[in-house]
Amino acid sequence: MASKPAPLAQDLRDRLEEEILSGQRPPGSRLDESKLAQHFGVSRTPVREALRELAAADLVVLRPRQGAVVATVTVTQLLHMFEVMAELESFCARLAARRMSEAERHHLAQVHAACRHFAEKSEAHAYYDANRRFHEVIYAGSHNTYLEETTRNMRNRLSPYRRFQLHHPGRTMKSWKEHQAVVDAIVSGDGEAAAAAMSHHVTIQGDVFTDLISALPESYVHAMTA
Repeated sequence: MASKPAPLAQDLRDRLEEEILSGQRPPGSRLDESKLAQHFGVSRTPVREALRELAAADLVVLRPRQGAVVATVTVTQLLHMFEVMAELESFCARLAARRMSEAERHHLAQVHAACRHFAEKSEAHAYYDANRRFHEVIYAGSHNTYLEETTRNMRNRLSPYRRFQLHHPGRTMKSWKEHQAVVDAIVSGDGEAAAAAMSHHVTIQGDVFTDLISALPESYVHAMTA
């Protein structure tokens, strides 16, 4: 299982991710380690680790002897990744409904309740972190370590876009209500209902997908549809 980045590298990763998705660093932009280290006032080591994390999320492309550049992602690629994510998370929810112990279900309910405060206040950043914990409890509840790791890796690749989604007006509370349907199904032991609720929560299509694309910076959308 991949290790988590150091706190400084994680902070740099989040800041660079925000700059990329806000359009400050458009697709094709070069990310020079030395300049980034100077810009953020750190050594090149955490910068290098942050760039590796962003490359794992497909936001950055690392080119041998050429350095890193902001990646170009097509609309089709993004849609396909969300399709795979929906299937993986649905499978986790189905297994969690069958395999979670009473203690694990109680913990899931507690984590879900903790998300509500941030959802009601539309605190997107705080809700994203709480939301990630919620999903990871379900991954672990599948009691399938390979599925858990695979799902987490795919989630990491989509995290920039899922985080960006939460800034859409009303999305945090809508997300929390969708979580409620997942929790109810898992607690009742209904695997099929849990999978269906999770698929509905994660799948991005129609108006939801259009909203995400329209919310991304113009330079990003142009690169994605080129």
